[in-house]
Amino acid sequence: MRAMGTEIVDVADGLWVWRVDHPDWQPGLDWEPAVTSTCVESGGVVAVLDPLDPGGGGSEVWARLDARPPAVAAVLKPDHVRDVDLFVRRYGAHPYGPYLFWRDDIPETELQGIDPGSELPGGLVALYDGRGRQETPLWAPGPRALVFADALTERDGELRVWGTPWHEERALPALRAMLELPFEHVIVSHGAPVHDRAAFERALSLPPYDG
Repeated sequence: MRAMGTEIVDVADGLWVWRVDHPDWQPGLDWEPAVTSTCVESGGVVAVLDPLDPGGGGSEVWARLDARPPAVAAVLKPDHVRDVDLFVRRYGAHPYGPYLFWRDDIPETELQGIDPGSELPGGLVALYDGRGRQETPLWAPGPRALVFADALTERDGELRVWGTPWHEERALPALRAMLELPFEHVIVSHGAPVHDRAAFERALSLPPYDG
């Protein structure tokens, strides 16, 4: 479903995403303008993850969230602050996120810090991705989904691990450990947003994406 530049994708019961162009995108960046925000319901708790204002064409996004207001708003990576303040103000959602941010992109809201292993309302669990970028992907047991900020990305039809100098040493072991979880869906911010377990497994065998 797409309306006025905002796309909604229903993934599974209790899991949907919306995509909208990032206001800070500019030519030359190694990602496309449209980025993904996620709404997940797990354990009776609705959460928005890395939420971005859907803009003037986002009436359907707001209608869905108004009907089932999020109790949690989480930032999964320091440079994914986006519009968490807007969602916290509108819904009174409890905010979570990293302990540290870039000096020119700090939320006004005081976020409760997330560490790998932290459990958020609804049974959402923060994971360790091994990339050294302070990202905490989330495991959502309700819809059996992994939600990433930048650890993985879709490029040319393939899900890929976003490269780091310590890909083999740290990132791959951490990502392989996630295979112990019974997930079926994988959500990423950049590129096609929705993938399955087989695509995740295949990504671990491919060369990393290095831009």
